Amino acid sequence: MPVAPPSLVDILRADATDDILGDAFGGDQNPTDDEATAAAAEDDVVPEGACVECKDQQAQLYCEQCQEDFCEVCAGMIHRTGGRKRHVLKPLCIGDCEQLQAQAQAEGEEKEEEKGDDIDEEMGDETVGDAAGEVGAMGVSFSAQSGRVETAGGTSFAEWITKRARYIPLRLTLRERKFLRLLEAGLKVSEYTDKIDVLMYGNKTKRIVAQIKELCAILSGLVLASDYKVGQTLFEDRQFEDNEEFYQRIFEIGRRHKIMNPEKMRNEYGKMMFLLQDSQSDDVKTMLNFSLVSPIKTVYSVLESLGVLYILDDEMVAVATKEIVSQGKARAQIQLEIKQKERAIEYLCKAYATNDCPAEVIRQCLYSIGDNHAYLRFNRDPCDRMLAYLTANFAPQRAESDQLSLAILHGQNGARLSHSHESQFHYVLQTLTLWREMLHEMFKLWHDADSDLLSPKNMYRLKDTGQGLNRVQTCPRVSKSAHSILHRTQKAVGRWVGSAMIHVGDRNVPNALVFIDKYNQVASILNPVVRVLEFLDSLDKSSKGVAAFVEQTFGGAEQARKLILADFFRSAFDGSGADNFFDAGSCIDGRLTSAWNWCSTVEKKPFFSMFLLSGFVGFNGGPEGFN
Repeated sequence: MPVAPPSLVDILRADATDDILGDAFGGDQNPTDDEATAAAAEDDVVPEGACVECKDQQAQLYCEQCQEDFCEVCAGMIHRTGGRKRHVLKPLCIGDCEQLQAQAQAEGEEKEEEKGDDIDEEMGDETVGDAAGEVGAMGVSFSAQSGRVETAGGTSFAEWITKRARYIPLRLTLRERKFLRLLEAGLKVSEYTDKIDVLMYGNKTKRIVAQIKELCAILSGLVLASDYKVGQTLFEDRQFEDNEEFYQRIFEIGRRHKIMNPEKMRNEYGKMMFLLQDSQSDDVKTMLNFSLVSPIKTVYSVLESLGVLYILDDEMVAVATKEIVSQGKARAQIQLEIKQKERAIEYLCKAYATNDCPAEVIRQCLYSIGDNHAYLRFNRDPCDRMLAYLTANFAPQRAESDQLSLAILHGQNGARLSHSHESQFHYVLQTLTLWREMLHEMFKLWHDADSDLLSPKNMYRLKDTGQGLNRVQTCPRVSKSAHSILHRTQKAVGRWVGSAMIHVGDRNVPNALVFIDKYNQVASILNPVVRVLEFLDSLDKSSKGVAAFVEQTFGGAEQARKLILADFFRSAFDGSGADNFFDAGSCIDGRLTSAWNWCSTVEKKPFFSMFLLSGFVGFNGGPEGFN
C-alpha cells in the first residue's frame, strides 16, 4: 500500500492533531440490523446458540425465569417493564456463544439458499458483518477547531469511516445533475398519486402501468429535447424495456440525491417512491417487462467494485475529508487548512489511482465523505448544543425558580403529561440523546427505509389513517434499526422516563417514508432555536439598542436565554399535538409531535421578538428559514 511522502505528512500532521475534542461518552456496540421477516414465521426452529426472539442474533443472556436465551437487544425490550423486569438475566459464556453463533450462521445460510425468499436477499446484502465494531453517535465527536471527526471507544477513524461508507451516498456528477433536473421536471407534471392512491373500481395494475409508461415517455422526451444525439441513440426504434438501465439510473440518481439533501424534492420524492413501490409488484413487472429499481451507489460500493477499498485505511483520508469551519479562526489559519485539505486530496488521488479507478472517482468519493461530515454537523450537532444548554442552565434535582421550573401538569397549558422538574429534565435529556442517535444513523435508516419500501414481498394496504388515505406497510428493517438505536440510548442514559413505543407501519406512522420524514424535521426544529440562543450569547456593546431592549424586557440576555429554554423544554416535550393520548403522549414518535406543536405556537410566545431579531422567519427546514 502506498505510503505518504514525509514532507506532506509532516506538514499536515502539524495542525491536524491539534484541538482534538476528547469529551466523547464512549461508544456502545450496535447490534446488526438483519430483520426477521414475515416469511420467517414458517420456520419455528431456533438455530442453536441464537436468540429465541429474533432468531438471527447471537444469544448473549439467559433468563432463569423464561428459561430461554436472548440477544442483548431482545432481552432489553422484553424485560423492560412489568413482571419480567424482575427476571434474572445471566450472561452466557462468550467462548461457547461464538462457537454456537458460527453454527447458527452456517445453518441460516443453508436455510436461506433453500428458501430463496428472504427480504434481505431481494435488495442485496447491505448489513455490516461485525457488530462489535459499530460506534454510535455518543462515540463520535466533531472538533470545530480542527474540522475533523474523532472516534472513541478504541475504534480508529479508518474503521469507523469504512463501515459508515456503506451508507454514504455518492455525490452526483455534473452529468447526473442534468438527469436529476429532468427527473424533477417529469415528476412535477406527473399526477401519479392522484390517479393511483384513490378508491375506485377498475384494474389498478393497468392504471399503474399506464402512469409509469407515461412518466417514462415524459423523461424520454425531455432527454431528447435537451440532447438530440443522446436521445436519438437511446430511444430510436427501441421500446421501454430496451432502456431499462437508463430508467434505473435516473431513478437511482433521484433516490441518492434525496438522502444527502433531505430538504430537496419535498413533493417529488414521495411521488417517485410510490411509483417505484408499485413497479416492484409482480403483476406490474409482468406487464412492464422491465424494472425501475437498482441499488443506491455508495462510497463503499464504488470503491469495492473498483478494488481500491483500502484507500479508506490511509491516515490522510481524515485530513482530506475534514470540514473547514471558519468560526473562531483567523483568515490565515483557514487558508492553511484549505491548502492542507487540497494537498491531501491530490496526494490520495495520485497514490491510489489505477486504470480501473481514475483519480476523479477517488476525488468524488472523498468529497462524498466530506458531505457526510457536513450533514452530521448541520443535522446532528444541534442536539449536542441543546443538550449542552440543558445541562448548563438547569440542575436536575431542583429548579432555580418557579418561572424556570421544568415541571408540567396534565391539563395545564395543553400538556398531556405530568412530570416533576427532575423527571422532565431526564425526559428531555433522553429525548435529545435519542434524536442525536437517530440523526447519526440517518443514512443507514434511509437505506433501510428504501429497502422496506421497495421490497417486492412487502406489500402495502391503502387505508384511511385519520389523515387521509395512506399506504400502510410493515417496516421490518427500519423497526429493527430503530429499536437497536433505542436500546443503545436507554443503556447510555440509564434512567428512562415515559413510553418506549416506536410507531412504524401503523396508523400513526404508516410506512418507512413517513418515519424518515419525521426525524428529518429535528434539525428544522432545533436549528432556529439554537440560532436564537447564539444570538443572545453574542450580544455585546456593538448592539447597544438590542442589548438595552433585552435588558429592559427580560432582565438581561442570560435571563432571556433561560426563559426560552425553560419554555421549550416544558412545552415542546409535554405530549401535546394530537387528538388523543395514543397518537402523542410520551411514545418515541409522540415526542416529535409535541415539538412540532410548540413550533406552531411560537409566534404567541412572549420571547418571539427575540426570534425575529435573530433573523427567524419560519420552521421550514430550508435556508430561507432565516433572512
